[in-house]
Amino acid sequence: MMKPILYFIFLMSLSFSSEMEKGIVAFDKRADGAVSTKAQSKIIDQAIRHFERAIKIDALEEKAAIYLLRCYYYKGTFVLTDKDDRKAEYDKGKALAEKMIAKYPNSVALRFRYLTCLGKWAEVYGIFTAAKEGVADLMKEHSEIIIDLDPDYENGGGYFMLGAVHFKSPYIPFILSWPDNDDAIIWLRKAYNTGRALPVQKTYLARALFKDGQKEEALRLVKDVIATPPEQDEVLEESLEIEEAKKLLNELTGKLVHYGHHFHPQNLEVEDKFLVNENLITVYTR
Repeated sequence: MMKPILYFIFLMSLSFSSEMEKGIVAFDKRADGAVSTKAQSKIIDQAIRHFERAIKIDALEEKAAIYLLRCYYYKGTFVLTDKDDRKAEYDKGKALAEKMIAKYPNSVALRFRYLTCLGKWAEVYGIFTAAKEGVADLMKEHSEIIIDLDPDYENGGGYFMLGAVHFKSPYIPFILSWPDNDDAIIWLRKAYNTGRALPVQKTYLARALFKDGQKEEALRLVKDVIATPPEQDEVLEESLEIEEAKKLLNELTGKLVHYGHHFHPQNLEVEDKFLVNENLITVYTR
C-alpha cells in the first residue's frame, strides 16, 4: 500500500502535469479574439497562471520555463501597449531565462527564448542603453552557443539571432565595435537557407540588403513576405512581420502601397497589383 506522503506527492505531480497541459491548450489559443496584431490579455494570462504553477515541479521546470518565456514575449509584444508595462514583462522574461540557463546550460530552447526577450527588452529600453549594459554582447554570445549546440534549431534560429544583433546594434567606439552589416547579411542568409525561411528572417535580410544597396533582392524578399499567408499556429507573429514588410515595401519603392479595393487616388497611376490572402494589394506611382 502506498504511504500517505508518497500518495500525496503522486497526486500533486498529477495536478501540476494537468496545469502544464492546460497551459499549452491556452497558449495554443493565444490569438483567439485578436484584432489585427493586438491580442486579448485573458487567454495569455490564463496560460501564464498554469505555467507558473507547473514550473514548481522539477520534472516540468525546464519545459514550463520555455513556455513562460514565450508567454512573456507574446504578452509584451501583442497585448501590452504601455511602455513601462512592456518593460516589466520583458524584465520577467530576462530574469527567468537567466536563472534557468544557469540550471540548464545545454537547453537550446531556453537560450533562444532568452534572446527573443532580450531583443524586445533592447527595443523598449533603447538600443544605446542596451548596448551600454552589454545586452548586444550577451545576444551575440548566446547566438553563437545556440549555433554550436544546434544550428538547425528554429530554422536556423542561432544564425538569425546573430545576424539580427549585427544588423540592429549600433557601432559605438570603445563600447561596441563588432556590429557589421556585412556580417549581418552573412548570418541572415544562413538562417534563410536553414529549414523553412521564416517571414522575420526575410524582412531582416531584406533590410540588411537594402542598407547594403542590394535593392532588387530586398524588394523580392519583401514581396514574398507580403504574398505568403501566415501560419495558423503563429498567426499574430507572422502577421506582424507582414505589416513590417508592407512598411519596408513603401521605403524601398518610395511609392504608395494600398491594401484593399475601395481606394482610387487621383493623379496616381497603378504600377502593380497582386493578391495576399484574397486581399488586393495595389502599388501606385506618379
